[in-house]
Amino acid sequence: MNPLAKELNNLLEGTAAGSMLSEFGRRFFFPKGIISQSAEASQKAYRFNATIGMATSGSVPMNISSVRRLMPELSEQELFPYAPTAGVMELRELWKKEMDRKNPSLIGKPTSLPVVTTGLTHGIAVTADLFVNPGDTVIVPDMFWGNYRLIVEHRICGKLETFTFFTEEGGLNISGMEKALRSGDPGKCILMLNFPNNPTGYSPTAAEANQIVSLLHALAEEGRKILVILDDAYFGLFYEEDTYKESLFGLLADLHEHIVAVKVDGITKEELAWGFRVGFITYGAKGMSEACYDALTKKTMGAVRSSISNSNKIAQSLIVRAMKDPEYAKQKDEACDVLQKRYRRVREVLRTYAPDDPIQPLPFNSGYFMTFVCRGDSELLRTRLLDSYGIGSISIPEKYLRIAFSSVDLEDIEELYTTIRTAAREVFQQLS
Repeated sequence: MNPLAKELNNLLEGTAAGSMLSEFGRRFFFPKGIISQSAEASQKAYRFNATIGMATSGSVPMNISSVRRLMPELSEQELFPYAPTAGVMELRELWKKEMDRKNPSLIGKPTSLPVVTTGLTHGIAVTADLFVNPGDTVIVPDMFWGNYRLIVEHRICGKLETFTFFTEEGGLNISGMEKALRSGDPGKCILMLNFPNNPTGYSPTAAEANQIVSLLHALAEEGRKILVILDDAYFGLFYEEDTYKESLFGLLADLHEHIVAVKVDGITKEELAWGFRVGFITYGAKGMSEACYDALTKKTMGAVRSSISNSNKIAQSLIVRAMKDPEYAKQKDEACDVLQKRYRRVREVLRTYAPDDPIQPLPFNSGYFMTFVCRGDSELLRTRLLDSYGIGSISIPEKYLRIAFSSVDLEDIEELYTTIRTAAREVFQQLS
């Protein structure tokens, strides 16, 4: 094992994070190679800097003018150089400040500084690299984003174990979560939660959030070590008063020495910048020192460096500029208000559905989506909607149909949901 990896492992020895690292995670480090030597040179090389593979003219990166003129408000230094492996420092600091603002329960709690990834998917993949071994089990609700299976099972050769997301009464199935966690390895329980949830569009109520936290604390008190990966892709899009409006990261970041919380989020949905591909990984655990967080960050940087080298500089520069704009928060609120109005309209139309309709909505209160449970094969309904009515939807085998109301204008909501009900009656009545 590389001496730098051993050094980082020694720093993490005795922590829950250190004990739960995968073999990959234990091997990884950030090399003192071109990147670190270039960083040192940028501070001390006052005559010539001949370290990094980039063409310059004077002190300015060389560039193509037909590209340069497309982005006149950004400087050459904001556009063309490589970004640091961990991301542009100003962006990382701004994102940490925003996390504290949006999650008051997080204020004052020591966490790592966010590391930039190339989108949220990359953030989850890097986290899995660092903590999931082949054969390890990751516990998720049965309503989960399909990319988890690609990452955990097909990329790493781990296993997904599911618990039923909702109780029969329509709330979160906390007892099912507990049963799944108790059935796993007490030395390494990995739980992945996504709120607002894709595909259901559900987030916990304040009471449910506290129940989850109490459960995890109780399990940790019994000696179980728990890694909680929080996929916060749709964070902030909360539409009901009783919904818990913070990330669980704020409650878990210093809950117990046996609990490591990993917040994976990004600008994709939060900042309405889907194609920018900028995500973040942030760590929180009670008793973790600054040196421990630095060790985890260096391992994360090694994983980023070995896969994509570094994330997109232009996107990071743009979002830094935008976040510093005094109108930015107001503009975000306006966009959220548009989505909330669509959500309210969906609720109104669904009240016209009859109890005996062959599709019924699962609970939803946030995010981009809602999901129907179907009285039959949802793929049949999806293809009927597409072929007969020109409506696209997502079938989740074998009985769920996901609808993204986020991508449908307010004035079209009623027609969309009326047509879905019509098509469902046609398809499933033919089967009965």
